[in-house]
Amino acid sequence: MYPISRHSRRLSLRELSHQDAEEVFAVYGDARATEHMSFHPRSRDEVEAIVARFITSATMDPRQEYALAVTNTSSGQLIGVGRLALDPHQPRAATFGFALRPDTWSHGYGTETVRLLLACAFEDLELHRVWGARSPHNTASARTMDRAGLSEEGYIREHIQRDGKWRDSVTHSILDHEYRNALPHKESQDV
Repeated sequence: MYPISRHSRRLSLRELSHQDAEEVFAVYGDARATEHMSFHPRSRDEVEAIVARFITSATMDPRQEYALAVTNTSSGQLIGVGRLALDPHQPRAATFGFALRPDTWSHGYGTETVRLLLACAFEDLELHRVWGARSPHNTASARTMDRAGLSEEGYIREHIQRDGKWRDSVTHSILDHEYRNALPHKESQDV
């Protein structure tokens, strides 16, 4: 499916373009934004390569990855990146992740971003299961996933290696029927 376009009251998901690299760098190049991720802050060159890879993956057939710009609906400014990656080992399932610029934190944008990604997953792609993982120390992400309707499942032990040390991950998931049951409270909609 290409292009993806989803909107909520304050945010939009759209396909990435090469012109987004500088704004993506404001996320992936920031130490606070990557503190709980599997990687350290990226360089400008690394971010340009990542954005180019995301753009190429968007036109693959069949498409397996949906890396999308998270933008402010009123200004159009990119504030983050959201991603769904189809799971080749589990039919109709995907992993998801998102990262937002630190200056946008604590305004509910994380929950709104996750809800938009779930709308894309369940309404556009007709998936059955979506799951994501977070650092056990990322309590803000735990609250975000809970508010978006995901259930905490458990731990993947020593899942991520960073700075020569192994770190566990906490997994959260939601199923299609759970998503449908929560629809009256959903903020996203097609435009």
